[in-house]
Amino acid sequence: MGAAGVVFGDLGTSPLYSIRETFESPHHRLAVDQVNVLGAVSIILWTLVLIIAIKYVLLVMRADNEGEGGILALTALISPANGTGRSGARIGVLVLLGLFGTALLFGDGMITPAISVLSAVEGVKLVQPALEAWVLPCSVLIIVALFAVQRYGTDVMGRVFGPVMVVWFGVMAALGLASIVRNPDVLAAVNPVHGVRYFTTNTTKGFLSMGSLFLVVTGGEALYADMGHFGRRPITRSWFALVMPSLVLTYLGIGALLLRDPSAIESPFFLLAPSSLQLPLVVLATLATVIASQALISGVFSLTLQAVQLGYAPRVRIVNTSAGSKGQIYVPAVNRMLMVACIGLILGFGSSARLASAFGLSVTGTMFITTILFAVYARRHLGWHPLVVGGAAGAVLVVEGAFLAANLFKIPDGGWFPLLVGIAVLAGFTTWKTGRRLVRERLRAGTPLATFAGSLASHPGGGPVRVEGTAVFLYSEVGVTPPSLLAHVRSGGALQRDVYVVSVVVERTPTVARARRDEVTALPAGLHQVVLRYGFMEEFAVADDLARHLAVDPTSAHYFVGRETVRSTDRPGMARWRESLFALMTRNASDVTAHFHLPDDRVTEIGQRVEL
Repeated sequence: MGAAGVVFGDLGTSPLYSIRETFESPHHRLAVDQVNVLGAVSIILWTLVLIIAIKYVLLVMRADNEGEGGILALTALISPANGTGRSGARIGVLVLLGLFGTALLFGDGMITPAISVLSAVEGVKLVQPALEAWVLPCSVLIIVALFAVQRYGTDVMGRVFGPVMVVWFGVMAALGLASIVRNPDVLAAVNPVHGVRYFTTNTTKGFLSMGSLFLVVTGGEALYADMGHFGRRPITRSWFALVMPSLVLTYLGIGALLLRDPSAIESPFFLLAPSSLQLPLVVLATLATVIASQALISGVFSLTLQAVQLGYAPRVRIVNTSAGSKGQIYVPAVNRMLMVACIGLILGFGSSARLASAFGLSVTGTMFITTILFAVYARRHLGWHPLVVGGAAGAVLVVEGAFLAANLFKIPDGGWFPLLVGIAVLAGFTTWKTGRRLVRERLRAGTPLATFAGSLASHPGGGPVRVEGTAVFLYSEVGVTPPSLLAHVRSGGALQRDVYVVSVVVERTPTVARARRDEVTALPAGLHQVVLRYGFMEEFAVADDLARHLAVDPTSAHYFVGRETVRSTDRPGMARWRESLFALMTRNASDVTAHFHLPDDRVTEIGQRVEL
């Protein structure tokens, strides 16, 4: 129920606008005749089968990183940290592709709520044309309300949204079936020959219309990204038992309606219902589109957490909303950003028809990249024969490549927006990763921790005064003396008797078993090197884990963390604009105390200037 309520909302509301845009787009207006209707419906049905049912539900969801899904989790699966040489170069290209696909999804997360809500609210114009002036204000209010309730988490959302979406899919199926009964000739669309005839008849226009036909599978990538929220099995069952049959009946029903009445292309979904039921259908559709937005919003939250933990984005405040599922999270900063972007898109484009020109490019790009990455995963991890991998991936890439090429023609009319967002997010990812590497290199000239400990042990009278207590120093470089430790000794001339130098290491798996959490190396003079390992979907509960594994009392220990002040210079490393961007991202990163779950009243930050 929860999976149906959150995961399939985007896929389930595509009938509101996809077929209308296929025929009515100003760039490729098509005649609403038997050849085109049967052809379009045939392409839609087989696209759902190939891309959603086979590719995502049956195949790609097998690439779960310990239960977590999404293109960034898939990228982590195929990119071992020790890749070198030509192999390392190939892995680098694949990682860059995965990051770009992830970045494109952020643009999709902005457009999906806007177009979904707009397309539903616009249905009131069919019932009462005088209400057209209220479409934009109502859409904005619904968007604000949607993002305001995100803090309650997908668990609550799923329980609330699930029954509504079950009703939605049931109503769609009933409307579609009733229309099919009136004109069963539409069942011929199951034959893919009609899809071929569609292209041979329309040639260039048929190719351009693929950009609109693709709208029927938007939400497929979010389905994969949301796997960590609900699990593979509930999503698979929901798809085959409820969602896919409903969508098939709906698209066939719309096709039957258009065969009877070509003028219904103005609003084919709402005209499936009798006039007396159109207003309730508009209300239900509005609820469904609000829910549809949830799949992308939840997916963007998951991708943000993965990007932070894998070192591609600065720290942000992340709130776990479920005690029973680590994958259910809320990211306030991202939530605000998405809300502002959605409102801007609604007001800027003004209608779902215009916004449809911006929709699709980011999803096709992400899906195309996902196919490439999964082919690598299937060969390396599933042991598929190269011919099987090449044949299966080749067939899917041909279809998705055609959709991608058709969507490129949308760039002048709005497709530039998700592309611009994707490029900006990718620049942020790569800048943060490179900037952190440069900071580590600039600070790497520090004293080895073993050497520092040995010096303390060999000069007990000439070193710092040892005082009672426990000090914990956090530093990313394992085996290196933290600059904050050296500064602490220099400024105070004293050092606690028990010193723990803690390095947090993020593994390329979502979680790390408790038994593998800590690795402790005892050094002379009461120093300890501690490595705490976490998965990229876990919280860094440093104080609690030190207490659990090393009996360090969090209420009596003092914690010292470094804070770098970054300054852009002419030194080799990054372009000046990227160095300035990295400095800005560093200043705006969330509080390190909250990020590592340290007690607020026992943390000391020690600053250090770093020149890039």
